[in-house]
Amino acid sequence: MMSAKQPDEAPGKPLENRCAIITGASQGLGLEIARKYVGAGASLMICARDGLLLHEASQELSKLAGAGQSVVALPADVSKASDVTRLVDGALAQFGRLDILVNNAGVVGPIGAIEMSTGRNGCERSGSICWVRSCCAGRSCRTSKGRGAEKSSSCRAAVATNPLPMLSAYAASKAAVIRFVETLAEETRQHHIDVNAIAPGALNTRLLDEFLAAGPVKIGRTFHERSLRQKEDGGAPLSRGAELAVFLGSALSDGITGKLISAVWDPWEALPGHLDDLNGTDVYTLRRIVQKDRHLKWEAGD
Repeated sequence: MMSAKQPDEAPGKPLENRCAIITGASQGLGLEIARKYVGAGASLMICARDGLLLHEASQELSKLAGAGQSVVALPADVSKASDVTRLVDGALAQFGRLDILVNNAGVVGPIGAIEMSTGRNGCERSGSICWVRSCCAGRSCRTSKGRGAEKSSSCRAAVATNPLPMLSAYAASKAAVIRFVETLAEETRQHHIDVNAIAPGALNTRLLDEFLAAGPVKIGRTFHERSLRQKEDGGAPLSRGAELAVFLGSALSDGITGKLISAVWDPWEALPGHLDDLNGTDVYTLRRIVQKDRHLKWEAGD
């Protein structure tokens, strides 16, 4: 996510006077983030592929918006560079600037053993790289003029830290997004742009339904049974991931960048008080574990 600090933010409205693009905002986590963003005072450009669902979401969000807030909806496929460019240009034309980008849209990708997988993987289809190119290509990174997205978050990153048999494209794409977020955070640090990834938890959304519909043979019995339990238990609350997205879009999170943050497990509300530790360590990042980390002593010739 990318966001500019506003000096006149009102209490209880941490995103007042900020403008955001939220992808995949017609349902599930994206729609919940959009609700929280409107409640926090932001104006929105929302997008999704399903025009009907997007229209319904836009009507709901417009009713929640207060004076001075706008909600604009534009059907788009974020895996297409032309659609992404159209969205960014539309947001800049509507709002005059772009403060926050929430990369929420994603797809499962091919399900099954890797030798049976075909087509583009989830990372390519998620549109993350397309977004950054459009937001940073000569205009949106000029943050001193208030035109560019200064906070960016990619959501649904929980599977990045564990292998996921039968969902190779999905798991690998999430790991790629995390390293991309970490790298982009370093590239844009000089522009005071914060870039982070959100692990919202195991959510009962459309993606879970796709996992269950694939069946235990195609997706693996262990993961299928785990998905069934999640469906029955209700999964992680959408609101927690959305609240983290608001936090990362607000001035409260200024200086937090290049991190993978769990909405459910990490004490993210307390992070502003630990910026030195965050910036001076590899906490909340992907890394290689070596034997010393597990108190193992291996020497050549043992």
